[in-house]
Amino acid sequence: MPPVKKEASRKRAPAKRKLAEEFAPGEVLTDLAKKQWKLGLPVGQGGFGRLYLADENSLKPVGRDAPYVIKVEPSDNGPLFTELKFYMRAAKPDQIQKWINSHNLKYLGVPRYWGSGLHVKNGNSYRFMVMDRFGKDLHKVYEENGKRFTHKTVLQISLRMLDILEYIHEHEYVHGDIKASNILLNYKDPNQVYLVDYGLAYRYCPEGVHREYREDPKKCHDGTIEFTSIDAHRGVAPSRRGDLEILGYCMIQWLGGRLPWEDNLKNPESVREAKISFSDEVSTMMDECFPEKKPEELTKYLLAVYELGYSAQPPYTRLREILLQGLKNIGCKDDGKLDFMQVESNGILPPKRQRKPFPSSIQSSPDLTFC
Repeated sequence: MPPVKKEASRKRAPAKRKLAEEFAPGEVLTDLAKKQWKLGLPVGQGGFGRLYLADENSLKPVGRDAPYVIKVEPSDNGPLFTELKFYMRAAKPDQIQKWINSHNLKYLGVPRYWGSGLHVKNGNSYRFMVMDRFGKDLHKVYEENGKRFTHKTVLQISLRMLDILEYIHEHEYVHGDIKASNILLNYKDPNQVYLVDYGLAYRYCPEGVHREYREDPKKCHDGTIEFTSIDAHRGVAPSRRGDLEILGYCMIQWLGGRLPWEDNLKNPESVREAKISFSDEVSTMMDECFPEKKPEELTKYLLAVYELGYSAQPPYTRLREILLQGLKNIGCKDDGKLDFMQVESNGILPPKRQRKPFPSSIQSSPDLTFC
């Protein structure tokens, strides 16, 4: 009898996604509301889409000061379709403005959705979306500043992220991939930060019914490995507590320069066990992260987040109060100014602190097997 072929050998490789062709400046796209938009110069490329400067269609070419960008992707690709569902449900300009007014905010760092549609060129179909234009991403600023932000800046960025997360959570979505490269500065006001890239956005509570906690080995470690939540490492669908946990890890890195598990990022299981150990010993691990002076507000923030149940309503006001107290403790206030380029009196950025190795409890054995 001939040997039986393994089932895996008959599986087809996933279809390769196509990169969008490049459009020339002046190309006109018509959205679902029949509004026309004109493309300007390309300003970026990521994944399988391209990003262009854009403006409302007119006889004039699109200038370098254009207020909009258009994201274009082949229509059979998935990421932009996922983003579109979020933007169309939760990011219309009037929705955002209503929230700003009702919550007495100066602004809300959620990109506004201005339109979308399909465009056919050379027999190929493309999906596009019109959004606000932004400036530099926070990760570039972080690297330019010696991979360290000031204490005040970390807390103020995090307060704005809490505003954003409360808004998108109340609109039934979680982000799932909060990190500096997904936070952009306002094009005209670098003191304003916006959370972008909703390609992993997940509707955790459709029609007001929260998804059930369920571990799926096929979905382990979704997101960005150094920041993703313990739930995501276990293959559990994203939830509100996961977004808040991810933000906590971002704060540690922005303020301290590194995360305890950064040396093991090629081993997702090790990173997961390190995060679990961290959650079990928050205060001790924070002492290791910040040997000179532990930021007590970050410790309190993480303890409050780790206490949350999977479907629990987060205490956004309490979390804000914790961070605001942190500002008060360092003699600052939430004045909306991000001092990225703050230097010491000698004119140079503060040097990175020398660190001791993290204890073995936070570095899991690389040969452990999970999921």
